[in-house]
Amino acid sequence: MNNKALWQPSQEFIESTRLYQWMGQLGFTDYEKFLDASTKDIAWFWGEVEKELGIEWVRSYEQVLNLSKGIKYPEWYEGGKINIIQSALEKWAHNTETANQLALVWESEDGEVKRYTYAEISAWVDRVAQGFQNQGIEKGDRIAIYMPMIPETAVAILAAVKIGAVFSPAFSGYGADALAIRLNAAQAKIVITADGFLRRNKVIKMKEEVDQAVAMSPSIEKVVVVRRLNREIPWSEAVDMEWIDLESTEVTDVTTQVMESSDPLMLIYTSGTTGKPKGAVHTHSGFPIKAAFDVGIAMDLKRGDTLLWIADMGWLTGPVTLFGSLLNGATAVFYEGSPDYPNTDRLWELATEHQVTHLGVSPTLIRTLMKHENSNEVNHNMKKLRVFTSTGEPWNSEAWKWLFEKVGKGQIPIINYAGGTEIAGGILINVLVKPISPITFNSQIPGMDVHILSENGHSVHNALGELSIKQPWVGMTRGFWQEPERYEQSYWNRWPDTWVHGDWAILDEDGFWTITGRSDDTLNVAGKRLGPSEMESILQGHECVLEAATIGVPDSIKGEAPVCFVVLKPDSLESDDLKSELLDLVAMHMGKAMRPKALYFISELPRTKNGKILRRVVQSTYLNKDSGDLSSLESPNAIEEIRLKALLKN
Repeated sequence: MNNKALWQPSQEFIESTRLYQWMGQLGFTDYEKFLDASTKDIAWFWGEVEKELGIEWVRSYEQVLNLSKGIKYPEWYEGGKINIIQSALEKWAHNTETANQLALVWESEDGEVKRYTYAEISAWVDRVAQGFQNQGIEKGDRIAIYMPMIPETAVAILAAVKIGAVFSPAFSGYGADALAIRLNAAQAKIVITADGFLRRNKVIKMKEEVDQAVAMSPSIEKVVVVRRLNREIPWSEAVDMEWIDLESTEVTDVTTQVMESSDPLMLIYTSGTTGKPKGAVHTHSGFPIKAAFDVGIAMDLKRGDTLLWIADMGWLTGPVTLFGSLLNGATAVFYEGSPDYPNTDRLWELATEHQVTHLGVSPTLIRTLMKHENSNEVNHNMKKLRVFTSTGEPWNSEAWKWLFEKVGKGQIPIINYAGGTEIAGGILINVLVKPISPITFNSQIPGMDVHILSENGHSVHNALGELSIKQPWVGMTRGFWQEPERYEQSYWNRWPDTWVHGDWAILDEDGFWTITGRSDDTLNVAGKRLGPSEMESILQGHECVLEAATIGVPDSIKGEAPVCFVVLKPDSLESDDLKSELLDLVAMHMGKAMRPKALYFISELPRTKNGKILRRVVQSTYLNKDSGDLSSLESPNAIEEIRLKALLKN
């Protein structure tokens, strides 16, 4: 592959970065030697990471890493006692030099702005933490967060952390069924929500979705509602509670709960290819340290910098933004609404107004902005902006170059960042001490022992293979919530002691990495991972549907979009009305963003002789690509039918 670097850092720039300066403190001036050392002795490396980040311990750990339970279940910072709230919030709030520094800035779609210092957020968190305690929330209880990107979202999360509860964020666009699945899986005790929020000046109703979900979730004892829009909503005196009543509690006996380093902090659900969503468990000494390292040292976010990342708290980027900013003494900007509304230069307005140093975007967003000839990014003085960040989905060259050349004037590097919910952050990145090429990654993240493996498990260069990790890292999920076998089956069953991530990737002779797509059936819709079985289950719940298969197809805006193939029951008839009904059904349950691009009725699905549906064959046939080995195919007629549907669509 010929990946030509378009951004070249000057020596002066390199020497100004946190990464280079920290390398120097550790005795390195050559990045490749430092990178090699970071994986040769991972215990040394991650011990140095927590020291550099200034993590505060209630009791120091006895050893950085214990692998007595095997690589799948590492014990990090063993023997240490901690509550990460002390490092993320309290050390800044209780220091006179930093107490009045901005911790959080929020802007709504209609332009309302609120700003909070570290001291103000800390006092607010204490009040909400006291409110949680008064509601009977104890250490280890799960608090579900189903909220828009508003200040109360951050405060609820931090208050949960303070008292030792486990927060479980859910995407704000989920419908009731998708939310209920996650509430039940987590056995959440309380859910924090809002009456709704505005997106493109339209009211997005949240309380009604929560009510339906709670009716299916017997573990929920209380629903706390933020009056974001002050709209009329259904109300149950037995279950519902006003946020203002929760937070107005006088602080009497709330203290920061002392936790073991391995105690859970966050339970966040990610979709898989089969079955219900997977609950990734992250700890006090895992996810926050990984997030802070990736955002702070690898992405060069410094104390006093400002990070705006267009995200939702239900996807990992939301928690990474919050904890990555606060642990580095920076400012997080939350934007509630659509970043291209009411005008297409809204994103650049936000970056200018809030003096953003690090702006997080997605390829889907940039492709959307590119379509508008009147996008006025050139008219905004984003003079503080040093870095673009991007994650969640692959770039295409046109969108990458538009952002780099037209918006960034060829001067602002784009940090491409790829990882996953179970990783607690990134695997691959663009570090700022090396040249950057379009759409690729110029490095594995330090401390991540990354390899591209061939079918026989050997490391390869210049060849497509499985993106894999050979050693544990801080932030690695502790497993799936109450599903250890599923965790091991998902990542550890291909080769011994090797994490196989599920991405196809290539490492070229110049050291640039390229991710080409998923090696499993997971879809990636506008940066949001979607398990096909979740959508298929919704379709199969319709009285007319016998079975369904969902695939991902290229989409010029979203990167990938779902397309569904449906087999009807014998007594049901195909019709345009039924097709629309099924499309609406998916949108109702999963949110409009997940509405399929197309839906086709077919007589049968391609499956193996043991009955497994071959989604890869559905996808390759529909896209007119080679389907590979079809020796296990039981239903060849299905392929011809899918091929005909593909021809007719054109």
